[in-house]
Amino acid sequence: MTAREFEKRRIGRTDLEVTTLGLGCASLAGIFSAVPAEQARATVGHALDMGINYVDTAPQYGLGRSEHLVGDALRERRDGVVLSSKVGRLLKPVSAAEQDKGNWIDPLPFNQAYDYSYDGIMRSFEDSRQRLGIHRIDILYVHDIGVATHGVEGNKPLWAQLANGGYKALRELRDAGVVKAIGLGVNEWPVLMDAFALGDWDVFLLAGRYTLLEQTSLTPFMTTCIERGASVVIGGPFNSGILVGGDKFNYAKAPDEIVSKVRAIEAVCREFGVPLPAAALQFPLTHPAVCNVLPGPRSPAELDGILDWWDVKVPGDLWTTLAAKGLLAPGTPIPGGVA
Repeated sequence: MTAREFEKRRIGRTDLEVTTLGLGCASLAGIFSAVPAEQARATVGHALDMGINYVDTAPQYGLGRSEHLVGDALRERRDGVVLSSKVGRLLKPVSAAEQDKGNWIDPLPFNQAYDYSYDGIMRSFEDSRQRLGIHRIDILYVHDIGVATHGVEGNKPLWAQLANGGYKALRELRDAGVVKAIGLGVNEWPVLMDAFALGDWDVFLLAGRYTLLEQTSLTPFMTTCIERGASVVIGGPFNSGILVGGDKFNYAKAPDEIVSKVRAIEAVCREFGVPLPAAALQFPLTHPAVCNVLPGPRSPAELDGILDWWDVKVPGDLWTTLAAKGLLAPGTPIPGGVA
C-alpha cells in the first residue's frame, strides 16, 4: 500500500499542521487484551508509512508502556511527525503485589499518582521525554482532570493545583518554545469551559462527546472553540465500539436507547450504501473546529480497515437525511448548512 494524501489542518493559531486522521496509542498499550510489542511498534510505523503525521500517547497508557513503544517507533522517524503526550499523572515504581493494573493487561511496573501542580507538570513532561527517548513533544495535554474522573469533591483540590500553578507551567513551556501547543485531554466537555476561564489554549482532545452518535459538546463548547481560536481533536469516534458493531458505549454495555439510536443511524447509512463506521469516522470533521479524528487501532490490519472506511465517499445527502430524521443535534454543522 502507498501513502495517502491526507488533508492537513492547522492547530489553533500555532504553526503545527496535522493530518485529519491521526493515531491514538492507548490500545497499543494493551487495554482489555494484550498487544505484542512488535505489533504495537509495527502499527505506529504503518501509520507513518500511510501518510498519517499525528501520533498521541500518554503516561497512563500501559503505565508507561505506550510511551516506550511509541518512542521506539518514532525515534528514527521523528521529522514531520506531530507528537502529543499528557501530564497530570506521575508514575511511581511498585512491586507486583502493590500494583493496580486497572484494565491494562501487561503494564510496566508502576502505579499512577495524580499531580496537576506546577512541579508535577514539569516532572511529568520530563519523565515522558525520558520514556519516549525523544527530546521534542509538540503538544502537551492535561489528562483526565474533571468530575468524570475524580468526582465533584475529589476534583476540587486537583483543579486548584492546575489553576494555581499547573497552567503557569504549561504557559512557560509553550512561551519558551519547548512545546508548541497546550490543551486538555478529557472525556467530558464542561471542564473545558472551566479551562477557558484560566486562559488561552491551543487544542483540546475530547473523547466521545462529539461523534455521529452524540453531539452534547456542540454548544457552548465547540462554538467557544471557534470564538477563541482553539482546535479540537476528536478521540473515541466510535464511542467505545458501538459504532463499529460492538456493544460498548462509554466503556460499558450500551443501554437500550443508545442501541436503538445506532440502529436508526445505521439504517440511514445503509440507504446511501455507506458503512456505519465510515460515516462515524468522517462525521466529526464536518465541524470547523475539528482538526483531527483519532481512532486507536491495535494492529496494522485494523489500521488498514480504518483507512478503507476513510476512503469511502460519504454523500452530503446522508448528513441532511440524518438531520431531517432528528438523529443529529439541532445546529450541528453539516455540508451545505446546519442540522
